[in-house]
This record gives sequence, structure tokens and C-alpha cells, in this order.
Amino acid sequence: MKIANIEVISFHLPTRSYGTKWGYGRNGEQHDGVQTITKITTDDGQVGYTSGGVHSYFYGANQAEIDALAKPLLLGENPLDREKLWHWMEGNRGFSEALIGNIDSALWDLAGRSSGVPVAKLLGGAREKVRAYASTAPNIGSPDVYAQLARDSRDRGYTAFKVHAYIYADPQTLEPRPGKPATPRADVEVCEAVADAVGDDMVLMFDPWGVYSYNESVYVGRELERLGYYFFEHPMDERRTEPYRRLTAELDIPICGPELTAGFHYSRAEWLIQKASDIGRIDINFGGVTACKKAVDMYESFGVPCEMHVGGFGNAAILGATTVETCEYFERGLLYPADHPLGDYDQTPPYLNSPCDPMDDEGFVHLPQTPGLGYDFNWDYINDNLIA
Repeated sequence: MKIANIEVISFHLPTRSYGTKWGYGRNGEQHDGVQTITKITTDDGQVGYTSGGVHSYFYGANQAEIDALAKPLLLGENPLDREKLWHWMEGNRGFSEALIGNIDSALWDLAGRSSGVPVAKLLGGAREKVRAYASTAPNIGSPDVYAQLARDSRDRGYTAFKVHAYIYADPQTLEPRPGKPATPRADVEVCEAVADAVGDDMVLMFDPWGVYSYNESVYVGRELERLGYYFFEHPMDERRTEPYRRLTAELDIPICGPELTAGFHYSRAEWLIQKASDIGRIDINFGGVTACKKAVDMYESFGVPCEMHVGGFGNAAILGATTVETCEYFERGLLYPADHPLGDYDQTPPYLNSPCDPMDDEGFVHLPQTPGLGYDFNWDYINDNLIA
């Protein structure tokens, strides 16, 4: 079995997201976006897929980089030699971590499909359902709006709730603005409202997306401790490790990170050695299923938890192959109030026949159990919306 072709299938998908000059997206009028599927085909007809673009946080490859980088390196190779191919890509400086993650995940999907088992089983298999937490969208309104979303999430079945408060937006107008100076006092008001609403019923987390200074992080961390929050994620710029080491030593609340630091599992090892966080963080944009499995195994060996960043099919495979002691939650979101156009998170996107993360009324996501990563594409929709 040899890799015969790598192609990117691009198609229109409605979206409400668009960028701002400050670099953090916001929602507006619905318009056409682009979703992609990377497809790897072998000479004997086996296929593997991974998807990215406007529907998900994950990287969507483009055909130009596939033709320039991936095909010369990978065509003619055995797709089951994933470890070898991963190191080949990692050693080629033209490949971004996200592109490696995209291709590596498709190789894992191909291996699962060709063998007839879910990727989680190929990785070892530990569980078929994972407790979810509701992860809010940022900038959704006043503290009362967040409190009501928390109540609605509790009533939906969630047992944990993560706040993204005011990120690159004015707390009063919600209009885009620079990320700094941050708004820690307004953020704490949101956290207080949520704790008052559901603090006795739900595990609570907070993620300000790296906008705080060290002193602001200490202040907010102390307030989160007072309110009984479980962890404090990504409070500061992650390009500087030393402030995180100091913050982790200063606060009792566990610090979760790094969320966005480059460097595959290698950088996570450095954070762990430096004791710069209490809970690890990674996702398949940072080297794919292969790098994520290396990371969670490393954290497990040190007795340190590692929460997978966001949901998605690749991350779901990692969760299915790890125990609750290492990876406790499935991040489900981003969630909006019920009266928002994006308020129905449970609606399956049109290019899929079934979602990645169906959740029961007890707050458990049931992980994909079909061969590969579990993609069930609606090819009729995709083909009707192809981009030439």
C-alpha cells in the first residue's frame, strides 16, 4: 500500500465569523466561508480524511502547499509508516505544525478505515464517552447573559462550564478593541455572576485568552480562588514562560496551559519541567494525533492532567485512548445564548450526516465509534457546494 494522491476538497459553508483589525474574530451577517477536506488516497483504493476551515478551529490545508510540500515528500510512501512520515514532515521547515497536524490526522483516519476500527482503538482504547464542559463564546453580553447561559447549560445536562468573558472587545459596547489594556474587573464580574448562578451545581473554569499582565493574573486568580473555580487557563502571553512559572507558584488555583504555544509536544515538555502550568493543553493543530498522543503520555507519566483544547474528531480520538485521570473533559463550544443565531450548538453542520460530539442529558459526549476518526460526510452537500 502506497500513497498515490493527496488532494484538498474545498467547498462553500455558511459562516458568521470574520476577522477584525485587532486579530480576534467576531460574528456578523451570514456569508459564504470555505471548509476543506484533505483526502489521502492509496494505490489500492484506501482513503483517509481530515477537515478544517470555518466550521472548526482546525487548520484547513490548501492545494498549493500540498502540491509544493506534501506530495514530493509523501507520494509513494507507506501511509502506515506514520511515525517515520511525521518525523520527515517535522524535519522539513516548510511544514507548519498545523499542516503536519492536518496530514497526520488524515493518515490516522486512513489507518482506522483500512483496518475497520476507530482511531481511538488503534491508540489503545480507554473509554467511549467523556464528560463535557460548556465553553462560552466571548463577548456575548452582560454578566447576566453569561449567568443565564450557565443556567441553560446546566439544564441541558452539562456539569461544567468555562467562561470566555471580554476578549478584544469593550465590555460595555462589545465593539472590537485592542486586547490590552485588559478588563480584569469586568471579567471578574462575569465570573461572579456565573458562580452565583450555578456555582453549587457545576465545575467552573475561566479563560481570558492571554490578555492579562502578571499582576492582573494574580488579582484575577485570587478572585477565582474565592469563587471556587477549578482552573485558570491561558491568562498571559504564552511566549514568556517565566511569568507562568511565577504565577503557578503564587496561586493555589491550577493554571492550564500552554494553549497556543508552538513546538508540538516538545514545548509542553519544557513547560512541564519549568512547572509553568499545573494542567497541560494541546490539540491536533500542534502536530496532529501523533504529537497529541506523545504529549498526553508524557503528562500521564508525570502524574499531570492534560486537557485537550477544543473538540473535533482528532481530539476525540485522543480522549478515547486516555483515562479521566489524564484528560478529564471534552470542550464543547463555543456556545452562545439561545436567542443568538448560533445558539443551537446541537444542530449538525450541513456537510456532516452526524456530529462529532453528541451529548446525552447527563453531560457525556459519546465519542465516534466508526472506523477511522469517525467522519460521516454529506457528500451530496459537499459536491453541490464545491469550489473549483
